[in-house]
Amino acid sequence: MVMKYVWRWVVVLVGVLTAVDVGAAPKGKAEHVVVLVWDGMRPDFITPQYTPNLYALAANGVFFKHHHPLYISSTEVNGTGLATGVYPDRSGIMANSDYRREIGWLSPQGTESLDAVRRGDFITGGNYLGGAATVAEILQNKGHPTIIAGTKAVALLHDRASRKTTEAGKDSVLLYRGQTIPRYIRDSLIKVNDDKQFPTNTTHPNTGPDGWTTKALTHGLWRKGVPLYTLLWLSEPDASQHETGPGSDISLSAIENSDKNLGEVLKMLDEKKVRDKTDVIIVSDHGFSTIQRAVDVVETLKRQKFKATKKFEDPEPGDIMVVGLGGSVSLYVVDHDEDVTRRLVEFLQTTDFAGVILSHVPIEGTFRIEEVHIRGTNDSPDVLFSMRWSEEKSQYGTPGLVVSDGGTKGKGTHASLSRFDMHNTLVAAGPDFRKGMLDEMPTGNADVAPTILYILGVTPPAPMDGRVLYEALATGTGSAPKPETKTIEASCDRGYFHWHQYLKFSIVGDAIYFDEGNGEATLK
Repeated sequence: MVMKYVWRWVVVLVGVLTAVDVGAAPKGKAEHVVVLVWDGMRPDFITPQYTPNLYALAANGVFFKHHHPLYISSTEVNGTGLATGVYPDRSGIMANSDYRREIGWLSPQGTESLDAVRRGDFITGGNYLGGAATVAEILQNKGHPTIIAGTKAVALLHDRASRKTTEAGKDSVLLYRGQTIPRYIRDSLIKVNDDKQFPTNTTHPNTGPDGWTTKALTHGLWRKGVPLYTLLWLSEPDASQHETGPGSDISLSAIENSDKNLGEVLKMLDEKKVRDKTDVIIVSDHGFSTIQRAVDVVETLKRQKFKATKKFEDPEPGDIMVVGLGGSVSLYVVDHDEDVTRRLVEFLQTTDFAGVILSHVPIEGTFRIEEVHIRGTNDSPDVLFSMRWSEEKSQYGTPGLVVSDGGTKGKGTHASLSRFDMHNTLVAAGPDFRKGMLDEMPTGNADVAPTILYILGVTPPAPMDGRVLYEALATGTGSAPKPETKTIEASCDRGYFHWHQYLKFSIVGDAIYFDEGNGEATLK
């Protein structure tokens, strides 16, 4: 079922060079790179009305028209991809929440949680991200201090070491959810925020925490100067879109607030007289959809006599851990019982909520889980499926509806293979980017890290899966291969039903971008 071209990325594993040249990298003009992540920002909301600062950057820099998240289209997966430039099959971060028995025997854990990160590094000898180095770590090892600041805990995945071994590392700072590494920095950030602690309550819009983090960066962490590399991760519009749906008045206010925080960053760059020496990159981790209806997958499976649960008591062979991810669901079968796995897939192929079904073992009418760059190991789900979606519009006129595991109709979610989840934001402006360019090439979150390192003249210690975005660079000497678009399909008959699913993707050289995928069970 798998076409050979899908697997070109495998050459990385045998030491052959991929799209990123590990030889001498040209150096750009910028003396600083600042990345802002607007969590969950859809590109169709970039307008002069709601995002004047971002719109101006897009109009005067580069707007990447066909930008993609990694699948699963969720925060931690793409936070890791942005940090490392590698796909989930190399980093091991394939969802916001997963079930790893060595970390938690009875229940799944958030992959960005401090407990999971520390335990994961402990049992792997510091290789929680599969040995993939982050941009911050690479720059620190080259002698450049960095600053990572995030309203959300995902910032921890960018620079998680609590003990630094280099001088540049010791001069670097990580801020996540009001906590800092090193710890003593925290008091100074509270002081610049008028002696107010980081707000731990989520509001809609989530102005307090995002404003606190932005001010902590611009007035605190940048007080002595802007380092070579800075990343600021905002919680909006993700928080408001989850609660009220994309396109709601509250979600639009959240977008306006993120643009205000972008304005504060640009203002500080101007005040420090480094704006013209700084490449500014605004990216989102994923797109967004509106919940059309909710399904309780655990209860649905129980009615079919599966031993399904969201938390084990004392698991036995054949029991199923269900990890709901909103627009996708992971199913872990204890002892990888193949008979149970096959029965699961056969049932899903008759439902009205499953979209693309991926399996750890080959089963008719499915794709192998490796096809979306999730490695099929003992730690991966036995079955992973994206929920069904449509192009229909929400009550706010926003296209993109999806069936969700849990949640509430009319609210928002993501993590599916819907084209609205798999289409996100990337805008770049500064001395190293072309001016007034609409980039028509397929691009993705894994391309951001190698492009930043290329600009800064730093060679990554190992090949990355993403490509350097040569076509968008003002001074780049390389060129991108001509893109291809492919679609693979799978189908089968299950009783009275005919099941069919597809996965559409684009390829540029060795880089792969998932455009969309869906499936449907119809009566024969």
